[in-house]
Amino acid sequence: MFRIINKSSRVRHLLRWFTNAFIGHLPLKICRHAWYRLFFNFKPYSNIMMGFKIRKITDIEIGHTTNINPNCMLDSRGGKIIIGNYVDIAPEVNIWTLEHDPQDPDFKTKGGGVTIEDFVWIGNRATILPNVTIGKGAVVATGAVVTKDVVSWTIVGGVPAKKIGDR
Repeated sequence: MFRIINKSSRVRHLLRWFTNAFIGHLPLKICRHAWYRLFFNFKPYSNIMMGFKIRKITDIEIGHTTNINPNCMLDSRGGKIIIGNYVDIAPEVNIWTLEHDPQDPDFKTKGGGVTIEDFVWIGNRATILPNVTIGKGAVVATGAVVTKDVVSWTIVGGVPAKKIGDR
C-alpha cells in the first residue's frame, strides 16, 4: 500500500480527498479509526472525532489516550507531526508544518515538524506553526498562535503566544 502512495501523487491526492471528504465524516468511530491506522501511527484508546482534516496522509503519530476534537486540521507536508500521550486537542485547532516565508522575495515555502509532548491541553481554535515543540503538561489557551517552543508545565496565550502562567 505504501509503495503506491509514494509513487503516485494522484493516488496521494485521491486518498487525502477521500479521507477528508468521506472518512472524516463517518459517524462510526471504529471505521474512521481503522482507516487512519492504515496511514499513520495511531495508538490505542485515542480518539479522533468527526470533521478531522489532513493535508498529507502520512507523517503523523498520535499517542495513546489522546483526544482530537471535531474540525481539527493537521498539515504534515513540511515535517512530521508527533502528538504524545494523554493530549487533549480542542475543536478547530490547526497544526501546520508548512508555511510561506514572508521575507523571501519569491514567497517560498519553509517548514518543519511539530512535536506535542505528553499531558498537553490545546484550547479551541489555537494554531500551532512549524518548528514548534510544546513541552510536557503545557496548556495553549483558546485562540493562541504558537510560533515558538512552549516550556513544559506553562500556560501560553495570545498572538503570538506568550507565557501567561504556570500549570
